[in-house]
Amino acid sequence: MHEIANRAAPLVRSAWDRVRRAWSAELADDRGDVPGWVLVTLMTAGLVVVIWALAGPALADLFEQAISKVSGL
Repeated sequence: MHEIANRAAPLVRSAWDRVRRAWSAELADDRGDVPGWVLVTLMTAGLVVVIWALAGPALADLFEQAISKVSGL
């Protein structure tokens, strides 16, 4: 068993070094993805506006019905 571990150790060490170098390069680049985040934010805001425009009247009617049932008016 030790013989297998001794033979595998350099391979594992080499793979670990490659992973560590790749992560170091990624972490060194701290510019971020500003255009991506802007796009996600704008798309989310657009979806909220579209959903609100479609469901707004139904939600307002549902709210008014609930208030009228609670208040007895």
